[in-house]
Amino acid sequence: MNYTGEYAALLTAVFWTITALAFEVATKKVGTYAVNLIRLLFAFILLGSLAYFKRGMVLPLDADSHAWIWLSVSGLVGFVLGDLFLFASYPLISSRVAMLIMTLAPPIAAIFGFSILGEQMNFMSILGMILVIAGIAYAIWSKPKGKNKIKTNISIKGIIFAVLGAIGQGGGIVISKYGMAEYDPFAANQIRVIAGIFGFIVLLSILKKWKNVFAAFKDIKAVRSIGIGAIFGPFLGVSFSLIAVQNTNAGIASTLMSIVPIIIIVPSYFLFKQKITLKEVVGAIISVVGVSLFFV
Repeated sequence: MNYTGEYAALLTAVFWTITALAFEVATKKVGTYAVNLIRLLFAFILLGSLAYFKRGMVLPLDADSHAWIWLSVSGLVGFVLGDLFLFASYPLISSRVAMLIMTLAPPIAAIFGFSILGEQMNFMSILGMILVIAGIAYAIWSKPKGKNKIKTNISIKGIIFAVLGAIGQGGGIVISKYGMAEYDPFAANQIRVIAGIFGFIVLLSILKKWKNVFAAFKDIKAVRSIGIGAIFGPFLGVSFSLIAVQNTNAGIASTLMSIVPIIIIVPSYFLFKQKITLKEVVGAIISVVGVSLFFV
């Protein structure tokens, strides 16, 4: 059997772990808006260079109108909406907790697939969704002794941002698959990146945040982290996620890509000295098991 899609999905999980750690460092230094735009500019250059050597063209000019329209929408939903909120959650709750909450993305993708593409949801899908939500809730919420109220030591704002990030990623992957069809995944990703760049240009102009972007280039460490994140995120990570969904069932791909919260535990401990609790580990495992059940 050909396991190209499965291998691509596993590599995507590794790439996204690296990019999450890199962007956590960068967003703490220069802010969300600067990181989002600069990493897409880096990705555009990398994808354009690859396209020139691989396909003899710098831009995806051979894509039809269907691909341009839907992949552009996917880029706006995934890169602008999804990643803007995801990166904003990093300084508030850490990339490790954010990646745990991002296990909501596959069930959200399935909901979008059900509502937009007419894909069916069975009992196991519903059970999987319950486990994902339960795992996340178990990891981040607690009940103080002697009190009836449930509370969390983690920023509520950060949790909301991460959930919005999961919605953006889940919706973006479904729209990507619809728009890409059999088209080259790296070229498809370049269309998404182009749309994301234009989306952030408009957003930064409206919010008058260009000063933050220009100032970010003066921070060499931040730019280096953004560069690393760009290589393993919008360049390799997203491209391999498209290869995965193109070569295997979207549910299987999403399941394998969702193991990031497990992979990220050890490096986040050594890099950021973040305290890891048993509840967080158990919650991450429950969530990943839930995702796997969702696509049985």
